Amino acid sequence: MQTRTIEIRKRITYLFFCIFFVIILLCFRLIWLQLVRGTWYQQEALQNRIREIVVEPKRGVIYDRNGNELAISINVDAVYAVPAEVMKSKKTAQVAREVARILDMKEKEVYELITKNQHSVWIKFKVDPAQARELRARHLPGIGVISKPQRFYPKNNLASHVLGIAGAYNQGLEGIEVQYDKELSGINGRLLVEYDAAGREIPGSTHRYIEPEQGLSLVLTIDQTIQYIAERELDKVMQERRPKSASIIVMDPRTGEILAMANRPDFDPNDYQKYPVSARRNIAISNSYEPGSTFKIVTLSAALQEGLVDSNSRFYDPGYIKVGSEFIHCWLPGGHGSQSLAEVVQNSCNPGFVNIGLRLGTEKFYKYLKGFGFGSPLGIDLPGEAGGIIVPQNEAKPVDLASMSIGQANSVTPLQLVSAMSAVANGGKLMKPHLVKEMRNSKGQVVKRFKPQVLRQVISPETAREVRSYLEKVVSNGTGRNAYIPGYSVGGKTGTAQKPDPRGGYSATDHIASFLGFAPVDSPRLVALVVVDSPKGYPYYGGTVAAPVFREVVRDSLRYLGVPLRYQLKDTKLQEDMTVVPPVINLPVQEAEQLLKEAGLEAEKLGNGNMVYGQVPLDGVKVKKGSKVLLNLTMPKQETSGERVVPDLKGKTLRDAAELLGLMNLVLIPEGEPFATGTAVEQNPPPGTRVSAGSRVKVKFSPPPVTAIGP
Repeated sequence: MQTRTIEIRKRITYLFFCIFFVIILLCFRLIWLQLVRGTWYQQEALQNRIREIVVEPKRGVIYDRNGNELAISINVDAVYAVPAEVMKSKKTAQVAREVARILDMKEKEVYELITKNQHSVWIKFKVDPAQARELRARHLPGIGVISKPQRFYPKNNLASHVLGIAGAYNQGLEGIEVQYDKELSGINGRLLVEYDAAGREIPGSTHRYIEPEQGLSLVLTIDQTIQYIAERELDKVMQERRPKSASIIVMDPRTGEILAMANRPDFDPNDYQKYPVSARRNIAISNSYEPGSTFKIVTLSAALQEGLVDSNSRFYDPGYIKVGSEFIHCWLPGGHGSQSLAEVVQNSCNPGFVNIGLRLGTEKFYKYLKGFGFGSPLGIDLPGEAGGIIVPQNEAKPVDLASMSIGQANSVTPLQLVSAMSAVANGGKLMKPHLVKEMRNSKGQVVKRFKPQVLRQVISPETAREVRSYLEKVVSNGTGRNAYIPGYSVGGKTGTAQKPDPRGGYSATDHIASFLGFAPVDSPRLVALVVVDSPKGYPYYGGTVAAPVFREVVRDSLRYLGVPLRYQLKDTKLQEDMTVVPPVINLPVQEAEQLLKEAGLEAEKLGNGNMVYGQVPLDGVKVKKGSKVLLNLTMPKQETSGERVVPDLKGKTLRDAAELLGLMNLVLIPEGEPFATGTAVEQNPPPGTRVSAGSRVKVKFSPPPVTAIGP
């Protein structure tokens, strides 16, 4: 019995020690969990109960240089769904149907969104207020409406290619919006909400709100008024000449600041999805083209800087120049004959500039080509800047050098070209083009300011001054007369470049008309480039198509900026000696000569035709009385294909009919007894007839009947 009692006690003691040991282990485990790892487990439990909702900040405002808002963020209703709550309600199909009806969406699309394996999904942004009210009133399970910041562009299309676009998730996608996305975006805030195990919000639980930090605002170099002026003139040229595209850049040559940058076609960044991707391309910086005669400023600057030409240099133009086995022709059949350097520039004489380019040689030519910034991006603060395409120096042959001297063979961007002219206008200093002046925080305080940056000194101030004087004569006496602005001295260069043909060589019908200029000449405030791609109708020259656009943009911009007039025509005798060149294109030679005679001008005929197909200088230009107007009587070869609809000319004067048909590339054949005068009474073909481009339209003109006057 005693032995059994001892055995029981041993077992009890063993069991006690086992239990004691387990209790000790549990105590150690409890100490480990509560004291050592307690904080970590508390955080894990908190994260399981608390859900973090991201609160998006408003993007920074984008202003023009004068503080006008170009891009802002506004709170707009957006619809979201919590798929778990929708499916828990057992009414998924019904919810999808109702949401699709209210938001004008496809039911299948909504159903796929609200059944996703995600905590929450966005259904639609920028919801109409009426739709948002109806959704709130319906109290659909798992469907919510929340106010969300979205980008809004109050000026719609204005400067759209500069501003770019911001996406539905408040992120920059193009233009300035993506270039400075990090600065504009700001810092996200957070809303912490406590939920129970079933995923329901705990009533009365503690909410923690971390306020978002608004993004920095940008002040651009763009001037809203000058931008509007540029876009106004682009709309006009698009309507009148129906080109494939057109661009304008206006720059302050002293700082490299872009005051206006506009392209057509364009788009509205508020509804960018409705436009083709091609309309959003900023062709002013991303497209390169062969510039033609506007590039001759580089050839001229380089030769003057190297001392290879001066005001006493003479050139002879027989109408062509032979380089190797190739012939390069002048735009004027028969050539300009003997010329001074100033005449070569103002006449935009190809053989003259080829001669200058060959004098420079390949090494020196490329020195200035790269010095002016061609062949590589200039570093403007916009995405997508192209560097252009230039013939590799080690592959350049004499004929390549000759072509490059007159603006062919190499491909440049409009931005590079306007920057090169700015260097000439700014004493030879090439400035880095830029679009942002400063950054400001939400309190309006400047946190960063962008100063003008000189890239390099390309030519001397003396050479730059000399180049400007030659370019002034282009506007006063040469091909750029249509860029003349009364009261201001203007310098510039026209360009009419043939476009490369995909099949090889150059197109005979497609041209790029451009004008590159600055004003005032003595102290340039503005440099502007106008590029019009494939304008319809004749004439298609840069002096005809682009120079008038430049004139309107720069004239209105100078007046807006308060730049004082350099001279008053009414205070000089010049006004008395000036006359306006009348339009004589598409008129018979005799009629044209009579009109010019009445205007105090002389006619000089080129060719043997009976109709005037071109004139230099162009109509609307003021010239000295007694000046000669060159009449081109040879029918142009451009646009010989394609159909035109003959307009109704009845009641129009001879001049109005000639102008209208000229714009449509149709030829007027006037008839009348004893000669064509008065207004149109008959025409053949009749109105509405489809004819090929270049067709002739016979129009009979008759003077108004004599009305008997009673005593």
